[in-house]
Amino acid sequence: MLQRYYDTVSEATNDLARRGYSTNFSLMTDEECLICHKTSIQLSPDDFEIDEIHRFEGMTDPGDEMIVYAISSAKFQMKGLVVNAYGMYADHAASAIVKKLSKGKDS
Repeated sequence: MLQRYYDTVSEATNDLARRGYSTNFSLMTDEECLICHKTSIQLSPDDFEIDEIHRFEGMTDPGDEMIVYAISSAKFQMKGLVVNAYGMYADHAASAIVKKLSKGKDS
């Protein structure tokens, strides 16, 4: 697959949405899952794959360090996005869901 590069988080999320990654997921470390609040579907670490990862570094503000994950779930027939901070503002919980996302960053 062709690696795409984006200048901004909004550019990445808009293009990924056009490519079918239309569900917005939130990270729930306490429940060890991703959740779509619109449908209440929860994805455990075994329920999804990380298709793409896009990292954005703030030029002046460490609070601008964001990461966009494009994920898909064959089990639930859905594709979506997880947008999260990384660096000093990241959630460093030792949950299985964070470990899966972190593992995906290194691959």
